[in-house]
Amino acid sequence: MSSTPNHRTLAEFYIQGLTQGFVTAAEVIKWADEVIVAAEKTEDWMLDISTSGEDDRMGVLHHLHAVQGQVDEAALATLLAGKK
Repeated sequence: MSSTPNHRTLAEFYIQGLTQGFVTAAEVIKWADEVIVAAEKTEDWMLDISTSGEDDRMGVLHHLHAVQGQVDEAALATLLAGKK
């Protein structure tokens, strides 16, 4: 993978990770914090995830579904392959 996947693709990776148990809510929150720092403009989903509690897996999952855009299926497959 030559470039960083878009936010929607990463959100789908984290959705699958939380659902399948190979990602924690704390990891997703850390990602959202990093996205906020790098973003020119923050979006609601970024703040919603960033301010979620580390024990609120379902809340984090809910907020991940709010990330807009198209999933890059090839990039997602590459990310998921690294977790098998």
